[in-house]
Amino acid sequence: MRRNKAALLSLSAFVFDIAMLALVWESAYLLRFNGQIPRAFFDGGLRALFWVLPSYAVMFFAFGLYRGIWAFASLPDLLRIAKAIAAGALVTMVASLMLQPEPVTPRSVLIVSPLLLFLGMGGARAIYRASKEFYLYGGLVSQGKPVIVIGAGRAGASLARELSRSSEWRLVGLLDDDPSKQGRELYGHKVLGTIADLSRIAATFKAEYAIISIPSASVDVQRRVATLCLRAGVHAMVLPALTALVPGQGFLSQVRQIDLEDLLGREPVRIDTNGLRELLGGHVVMVTGAGGSIGSELSRQIARFEPAQLIALDISEFAMYRLVEELRERFPTVPVLPVVGDAKDSLLLDQVMERHLPHIVYHAAAYKHVPLMEQVNAWQAVRNNVMGTYRVGRAAMRHGVKRFVLISTDKAVNPTNVMGASKRLAEMVCQALQRTTSQTRFETVRFGNVLGSAGSVIPKFQEQIAKGGPVTVTHPEITRFFMTIPEASQLVLQASSMGNGGEIFILDMGQPVRIVDLARDLIRLCGYGEDQIRIEFTGLRPGEKLFEELLADDETTLPTPHPKLRIARAREAEQALLDEVLPWLTQHRALRDEEVRRDLRRWVPEYQPSNVPELEVVVSRTASQS
Repeated sequence: MRRNKAALLSLSAFVFDIAMLALVWESAYLLRFNGQIPRAFFDGGLRALFWVLPSYAVMFFAFGLYRGIWAFASLPDLLRIAKAIAAGALVTMVASLMLQPEPVTPRSVLIVSPLLLFLGMGGARAIYRASKEFYLYGGLVSQGKPVIVIGAGRAGASLARELSRSSEWRLVGLLDDDPSKQGRELYGHKVLGTIADLSRIAATFKAEYAIISIPSASVDVQRRVATLCLRAGVHAMVLPALTALVPGQGFLSQVRQIDLEDLLGREPVRIDTNGLRELLGGHVVMVTGAGGSIGSELSRQIARFEPAQLIALDISEFAMYRLVEELRERFPTVPVLPVVGDAKDSLLLDQVMERHLPHIVYHAAAYKHVPLMEQVNAWQAVRNNVMGTYRVGRAAMRHGVKRFVLISTDKAVNPTNVMGASKRLAEMVCQALQRTTSQTRFETVRFGNVLGSAGSVIPKFQEQIAKGGPVTVTHPEITRFFMTIPEASQLVLQASSMGNGGEIFILDMGQPVRIVDLARDLIRLCGYGEDQIRIEFTGLRPGEKLFEELLADDETTLPTPHPKLRIARAREAEQALLDEVLPWLTQHRALRDEEVRRDLRRWVPEYQPSNVPELEVVVSRTASQS
C-alpha cells in the first residue's frame, strides 16, 4: 500500500514536470515574439514538443528527480533539477540542429525555456515544501517553552531549524560572540546579542531554557558559558562535541542536560596508547581495591588494552560482583579473575600471584574517608593503608612483578589527618621497598578528589538536595581540587608507563574549586534556587584542611613528557624505616587514636594533627549509660 502511494506520487510529479515543460516551451515563444506568435512558429512549436518532451523526460529519470520527497525538497534536489534541465536543453539543441525543423526553432527559445523550466520546477517544489511546513508547524510559533540557542554556527543553525518544527520548544533567538553574526538571521531567527547578554535577553523574552550549541569550542569556553547560564538562573542544556554525535540522528535529539562535569571538566586527556598497549596488552594485570571508584575505572581502562588476564581484588563481595558483571558484558574477550579478600592477607596474595604471575599491580585498596578514619578507626586506617601497601608490595617482589603502582592522595601532603598521614607513610614504605629490589619498580601517583567517588561531597549534596535541604558545607572558604574518575584513571595508567622506580607522580588537578560554589551550582542544576534549598555552614570536621595541597613545602617537581604529569622530589625514606614501622603495625593490641597520632609523627614529621575531640570518651559514656 505504501509502495503504491509512493509510485502514485512520483507519477504525479512527473506529469506535473511534463506539463510545466510544455507550458514554458510555449511561453518562451510568447516572449520571443512579444505575445504575438506567427501561425507558422506556433504550429512548429507544437510539433517540436513531440521530440522536446521525450528528451527532457529521459533526463528527468536519468538524474533521479523522483527519488526525493517534495515535502523535504532541499538544495541537493535543486542541483539535480538543474543538471537534468541542462542535459535536456543540450539534447534539445543538438536535436534541433540535426532535424532542422521548418520553421527553425528560435535560439532564444532554446535558451529561455530551460531557465523558465528551472524556475517553474524548483519554485513549485519550494512552494509545496513551505506550505507543507506551515501546515505542520506554522501553528507552533506561539507554543512551546521559550528557549535561547547559544552559538550561531553550523550546529546552532541546525538546531534553529529543528526547533522551528518542535511543539515542545519556541526559539526566541540566538546568541553569539562573533561580531559579524550580530543582527543576522538563521531560518528566520535573529542573533540577538553576545553570550554575555544572556541574563538580560532571557529576562526580556522570559526564557528559562538555553541550549549551548558550540560543540567545537574549547572546554574552558564551554565551562564559562555553562556557568553563565547557571548564574543567570537559566536551565542549561548542551549539544555534545560533533565527534560524539550519533550519525543519522537530529541535533535536537542529542541535546542533554548539563551536569557537574560540564562545569568542572577540562580538556580531554591524551595518553600514549601505544606505550600503554605495550605495557598492558597481553600481560596479566592486577588491581587491588577494584570495586572502588578509582579501582573499578582503572579496571575498565585496563580492559581496553586487552590484557591476557585482569585480576580484580576487593574485600567487598557486592562491589566485586557488580564490577565483574560489567566487565564481562563490556569486554567479553578479557578474562577476569575476581578475588574477594583483604589486601593485608599475605597468604591470599601469595597464592594468587604465584598462580597467575601478574606483570603489573595497581594498588588502589585504601580507607580514604577523612572524618570516619580520624576518630575510633584511626588504627584500622593505618593498618589498612600502610600494612596493606607493604604486604601487596612484598608479595609483588616475591613473585617477580615488574611494576607496582600505589594510588595516593593530595591529603598526603603536609597531612593534618590520620588518613593523609597513613597515605604518606604508605608512600614512604614504597620508597623503602624500592631500595631493597631492582626487579620491581615502585611508583606512586597522587591526585585530589574525583567527581562522584564513593564518600565524596557531591553524592552527599545530591542526597541533601533530594530531601529538600539544607546543603551542609563545612566552611565558606574551603576549596578542593577535582577531576573526573576517567581522567584520573587514564593519567594513573600513563604515569605507570613512565616511571623508573621510586617516583611520586603528581597529576595536574587544574584550579581549586570553592565547595560553596560547587554547592550553589549543584542546587541550580537540580532546578532550585538558594531560597528553596538553604546552605548551612557546619564548621571544619576533625582532621579537615581548609585548602588542599599537591606538593609539600619542601618538595620540588620535575617535568615529564606528559603535560599533565610531574614528578615530586619528596623526602625519601630509608630502608631502615621498615624495621621500625613493621613491629609497630604488627603489635598485638589496637592503639587508641591519640597513640596513633602520636606515633605517626615519628615517621611523618610534616604531619600536624588538628585538635580533635576524642570520640572514644563519648562512645564509652554512651555505652555506660545504656
